[in-house]
Amino acid sequence: QVQLVESGGGLVQPGGSLRLSCAASGIIFGSSSGGWYRQAPGKQRELVASISRGSVTNYADSVKGRFTISRDNAKNTLYLQMNNLKPEDTAVYYCNRGFAGVEYWGKGTLVTVSS
Repeated sequence: QVQLVESGGGLVQPGGSLRLSCAASGIIFGSSSGGWYRQAPGKQRELVASISRGSVTNYADSVKGRFTISRDNAKNTLYLQMNNLKPEDTAVYYCNRGFAGVEYWGKGTLVTVSS
């Protein structure tokens, strides 16, 4: 059974940082592509950051320069480093990994940015 489990969310003040992790089990994703999405209350899920098999990264304009996506192939884990967090970053964050044409999703971790 393939599982993606996100962790690292929580409550943080504006300007603070969090590091999200997405640990995979059931499949060795290795260098396969991955992405982080988020969904704020009342809004559609949106792509925040992605990383390709060749480690090319892309970011939503709203997080460029503040968020960094990375991957540790040996640990089968995807990361999202989030700096200078803003209240508008508040959302449930989901990780996504692709393997052999199938996409897998985690259940999400809540990030709340508030003073």
